[in-house]
Amino acid sequence: MTVDIATMTTALEDVVGSGQVFTGEAISDDLTHDEVLGMPGVRPAAVVRPADTDQVAAVVAWASANGVPVTARGAGTGMSGACIPHPDGILISFDRMRSIVEIDLDNHVAVVQPGVTLLELDEALRPHGLIYPVQPGENSASLGGNVATNAGGMRAVRYGVTRNQVLGLTAVLGTGEVIRTGGKFVKATSGYDLTQLIIGSEGTLAVATEVILRLHPRMAHGATVLVPFPDLAHVATSIPRIVGSGLNPTILEYIDFITMGAITAAAGLDLGVPEAIKEAAMAYLVVVLENHVDARVEEDTATLAELCSELGGLDVYVLPPAAGASLIDAREKAFWTAKAMNANEIVDVVVPRAEIPAFLDRCQAIAAEQGSLVVGCGHAGDGNVHLSVFQPDPEKCHATMHGILSTGVALGGAVSGEHGIGRAKKAHLAAIEDPTKLDLMRRIKTAFDPAGILNPGAIFD
Repeated sequence: MTVDIATMTTALEDVVGSGQVFTGEAISDDLTHDEVLGMPGVRPAAVVRPADTDQVAAVVAWASANGVPVTARGAGTGMSGACIPHPDGILISFDRMRSIVEIDLDNHVAVVQPGVTLLELDEALRPHGLIYPVQPGENSASLGGNVATNAGGMRAVRYGVTRNQVLGLTAVLGTGEVIRTGGKFVKATSGYDLTQLIIGSEGTLAVATEVILRLHPRMAHGATVLVPFPDLAHVATSIPRIVGSGLNPTILEYIDFITMGAITAAAGLDLGVPEAIKEAAMAYLVVVLENHVDARVEEDTATLAELCSELGGLDVYVLPPAAGASLIDAREKAFWTAKAMNANEIVDVVVPRAEIPAFLDRCQAIAAEQGSLVVGCGHAGDGNVHLSVFQPDPEKCHATMHGILSTGVALGGAVSGEHGIGRAKKAHLAAIEDPTKLDLMRRIKTAFDPAGILNPGAIFD
């Protein structure tokens, strides 16, 4: 169904108020895209800024009745094209829905609206000695966007990802109906877990308008340990030993030598590693240990150093706090470094962590076959591998990507570990994934969104 702009604007302003609907050139270019590489932005027919759940529900109900696509947008920090709007559709912006509704100290939960950013929540929690531990590398990311993509990040090895922290949702279905799932409790066996079904659905099943988050104590003490290794095989051997040691690292990352050089150079960071060690090191482990007791951090650091030396580490460096923080920040900005170097694609395959060496060996063979350069780093503790693909030829780049993604799935992994499928990887998913599973996903979408208006074209066509 085609609706003219004037009719749409009038209908939407009746819901959200005058001055909260934008069309044409009044729509900022920033709202036309996210951070995906290689996909152009799209200007939607209208942008609406609702103030509460009721207004979101009314917007979606109108869109459903009129067959108008609806795309929900957080901060636009995603990397899969999931929030690129439709040219004839509505983009819901949550600029007016960014309140921290409650910090419940007795139940250790926070209730937030979807526009709240990770930085805003962290600043509000700091005085209470609490944290929300999901930190996917961009503090300007919104909680609504994190829920839509099931965001992860470096701390997933200790705390898990978004779905491990979300206890409940208020969400608007594709019909405009409102549901409330879960609550301020950590377990329930009362039918289907709708909370978990919505998390990671990239706005295709429902629009989250309020989120109940699990909170954790903020650790007072920590240490960042850098361990260079002669090759990735030694790194892979070390990972299960470290995870099984009882040290419970907060961060356990691997970084290949090319990426380490690029991110430290971009940050102007000198970690004090001698040139002889740099020349011998093909990969690095970065381990962050945290605890409430400083002495325990020191003990765990000594244990880790001894273990890594036994496992073939070329040396062990306990970084000064400022240098450690700078390295973690540089690692979190690895995407921006790759983007500045004109990477053509970004991969976030997840594989069983024991398969990382085999996966990366095959990736290099695929890259060589296509004349591509593939470098990267990853969340070693949970097998989430981040690779940058440099190949300007579209066909060769597609072949490189498809080979890498297919290899990851063949090794027992999945196409995306945390960025999501969006529009960028849906062709690969369609070719690789079990058709029965994809058909089931479509049937689930129909149940939540019978008119098919919620973010059509994301995940699958």
